Amino acid sequence: MLRYLPFLLVLALWIYAFIDCLNTPEEEVRSLPKVVWVIIILLFGEVLVGPIAWLVAGKVGRGPTRGVMPSEWHRDQRPQYVAPDDNPEFLNSLKAESAPSKDVKDVKDEALLKDWEADLRRREEELRRREAGEGSES
Repeated sequence: MLRYLPFLLVLALWIYAFIDCLNTPEEEVRSLPKVVWVIIILLFGEVLVGPIAWLVAGKVGRGPTRGVMPSEWHRDQRPQYVAPDDNPEFLNSLKAESAPSKDVKDVKDEALLKDWEADLRRREEELRRREAGEGSES
């Protein structure tokens, strides 16, 4: 069983490097294009040159996280989301949008109200005519 262990370790590193290369975003790949790294890993994986080259020179190194434990990661992160009520830029944009358009909006609202009133009067008159016409026929 121990004689298969080196082969299994090489295979595991080969598979890890291949999947890691495929899952790494293009902007985090260094030195060569991502496709070239995949070919290098596949061609030289059996002798460990390809996977080790990928892990050492192909990937952008990430700095250490602030906390040691996952719970500390969340504690050290500052929330980036700000509610609209607390965002002064959003509130100012609302004021800027509503201020110049009040006159135009009022004119549009008044015109719409006049159209509705005229339509209502026309329908009431039509209803009165129908009722008067039905009352005289009976």
